[in-house]
Amino acid sequence: MALKSDFLIALTQLAAERHLPKEEVLKAIEAALVSAFKKDSYGDGVNIAVKLNPNTGEIRAHTLKTVVEVVEDNKTEIRLSDALNIRKDVALGQEMEMESLSHQASRIAAQTAKQVVLQRLREAEREMVYEEFAKRVDDIISGVVGQSEIGRGLVVELDRAEAILPPEEQIPTERYRRGQRLKVYAMEVNRSPRGPEIIVSRRHSQLLRRLFELEVPEVYNGIVEIRSIAREAGSRSKVAVIALQDGVDPIGSCIGMRGNRIQNIVNELQGEKIDVVRWDRDLKRFISNALSPAEVVQVVADEDDHGAVVVVPERQLSLAIGKEGQNARLAAKLTGWRLDIKSMAEWEAERAQIKLEAQAAAEAQAKAKEEAEKLAAEQAVAEAEENALEEEIRKLEEEEAAEQTETVAVPVLEEVLEEILAQEEAAQEEEQPEEAVALQDELDAFTLEDVMVDEAVDEEEEEELPFEEMGDEIWEVPQLTPDAGKIRFAEDILDFDRGGREGRSRRGRGKRRAKARRR
Repeated sequence: MALKSDFLIALTQLAAERHLPKEEVLKAIEAALVSAFKKDSYGDGVNIAVKLNPNTGEIRAHTLKTVVEVVEDNKTEIRLSDALNIRKDVALGQEMEMESLSHQASRIAAQTAKQVVLQRLREAEREMVYEEFAKRVDDIISGVVGQSEIGRGLVVELDRAEAILPPEEQIPTERYRRGQRLKVYAMEVNRSPRGPEIIVSRRHSQLLRRLFELEVPEVYNGIVEIRSIAREAGSRSKVAVIALQDGVDPIGSCIGMRGNRIQNIVNELQGEKIDVVRWDRDLKRFISNALSPAEVVQVVADEDDHGAVVVVPERQLSLAIGKEGQNARLAAKLTGWRLDIKSMAEWEAERAQIKLEAQAAAEAQAKAKEEAEKLAAEQAVAEAEENALEEEIRKLEEEEAAEQTETVAVPVLEEVLEEILAQEEAAQEEEQPEEAVALQDELDAFTLEDVMVDEAVDEEEEEELPFEEMGDEIWEVPQLTPDAGKIRFAEDILDFDRGGREGRSRRGRGKRRAKARRR
């Protein structure tokens, strides 16, 4: 079955009007024919493939079946053995073209095919528009101001689509009128049921960069590079540029002869002021350039705080700050540093104050150091005294411990001596003869009074005894033992004490015997 020539020409014209490739149109027609075949007699359960010859307009329709081991649906599946009988080069899972279909489309099928063709063409057109504008994100798009939609913003009509300019992306000082041609910055492109949704902006800082690339060939070719941009849309902007090629003036290239290049950009932005400054690797010079047209005397940068103090002459203070602080604000955005602008008089006063504070701090530090040293010395003296006192206490404790040891040792020694004496006396009593024991018993029978009487009598007798009667005994000197005066041990003491007692006992017994004889 062949299509009529006028119908094929109409489809070709439709594809040309929609700016679609011929392949997309053919795919849409084939999909429409498939729906027409299913609509008439074959039903939805059958897989149908349609091939359209673009040269002759001939249509070939076939049913498709999948090769499987076990057939579950005869409309869409065929057994592997049966498929091998038809064609030898088939495999499991492969689709086979079965019988050819020939059918004269009815009015309803033709209407369905037409709707499918139009739907497929619209989808293809939306996809192509999306792909086209998706490539132009972060670029300038030229369009015409359309109507304003409540809640969405301003519609900008492009060649094949419509873009939305939201209220927050519009410049407050600009007035837009229908049919006005604008250059906008494409921020993002999104898919939607109504087609690609393109969001554009007029206040984005990159719009200024793209305008410079359009108007300044050196910027577009990369000879002059834009390093940073600070913009307050509709009011004023600052652009920092640097030349990457020797002998090129970056500021002069951007301004152009008699300012025609920069003037075109200003006109496109409806009178927005633009300052072009030179970017410098030296931060202080870059800050000075950023604050132009004001003159800068000195820049003191603090890298830790990421801020800088800028000193300007007294008459240049208002110019450096700008109207409502705009110049200083833009310079801070351009450099990325926090700027504090001061006049010379204020700076000198602050320096004097800082100097006084530094002196006061130095004096306070010196005083604190002196007090710390004094306190350390006092602590050292106190520690020495405390150590001496602890040493004296330790010595006293050692002496007391030694005295206690001696005090404890003396009673122990006495007990030991008494025990030794008792043992020796017991041993002597065992060695004495019976006569000595009897005599000892007799002596023990005497009372203390008898002893005292005997001693008194002895004294009287001794006094009465004349000198002549004493005889030669008076001249006898008791013989000392060789070891006399060398008592060293407890045994010596006991022997000495025992000898004395024995002598006294013998003298007492002799006196008592003489008294007994006299009686």
